[in-house]
Amino acid sequence: MKRAISIIVTLALLAWLASDSRWRMVGDAFDRVTLGTFAVATIAFFVTYVLRALRVCDEFRDEVHGRFGACLRVILIHNAMINVVPFRGGETAFPLLLRQVFGVPIMRASASLLWFRLQDAFVVGVLALAVWPGLHPAIRVAGVAALIAAAWYLPRWARAPHDWAGRSRIVAKLGLLRDIFTEATGRSRYGWWWTIANWSLKLAVQGWLLALMLGTSFTTAFPGVVGAEGAAILPVQGVAGFGTYEAGAAAALLTSGIAMKSGLQAALALHLFIFCSAIATGAIAWLFPSKSTLPGNPAVGPARKPSQ
Repeated sequence: MKRAISIIVTLALLAWLASDSRWRMVGDAFDRVTLGTFAVATIAFFVTYVLRALRVCDEFRDEVHGRFGACLRVILIHNAMINVVPFRGGETAFPLLLRQVFGVPIMRASASLLWFRLQDAFVVGVLALAVWPGLHPAIRVAGVAALIAAAWYLPRWARAPHDWAGRSRIVAKLGLLRDIFTEATGRSRYGWWWTIANWSLKLAVQGWLLALMLGTSFTTAFPGVVGAEGAAILPVQGVAGFGTYEAGAAAALLTSGIAMKSGLQAALALHLFIFCSAIATGAIAWLFPSKSTLPGNPAVGPARKPSQ
């Protein structure tokens, strides 16, 4: 009952915000997209969540033991929390949920989350350099090569032998973090492939929707999506990333000849759709708890044994 009430209150607040006249201009962007297109985009976004869950299953296969549904639930709730909690505070949901559901230590899960985010940043950076308008070919090639080299070198640097444990207390603690990070970078077998597949699909769908909302071509709109996602991975964010996402998209769209006002309006409409998708799937996942593997932490909800 508490969960149902919280969802109803959230939907009521969103309806109240949508009724404000200053938000109605966003409807112009939504009017350019059909319901069928929104349905296809929603399914595609869900596929990206599945790809991220597969990445978690691959990384923590020894702890997960094939429980894909539980991994998907972790991803959906984590994704919703990122969109709700300001200043990237929702990221804490990932290690906490992994500990609760699979018994993964907080430090181990946090190190894996850091590696996931670094992989995301490398992939988005490469895509940004590949599609950004007006870049000199030499700069484009050099930037892509530098990012690929950094992505290749970082885990190898982490795995290299070191004597940090025998140094000062601060350096010794950093050495422990380095060792945990080393384990995170070496556990996933197909982490890069899951990351590339996830971001390729995610950016393609967002670029498609943004192009429809702007009434322009995919190639014109795609830099705006990359700019928005580049701003979205900043360490400091507002509530649901509103503001930075739109600003990043509009700034990137200026290079394609899209006016700032039009870019902000379309980016806000796209962001609202992504936000609603994340909240809806996260709420559904929240209503179906997973059985915990931790001793003394029994399952709740549907996973609980019926009382006698």
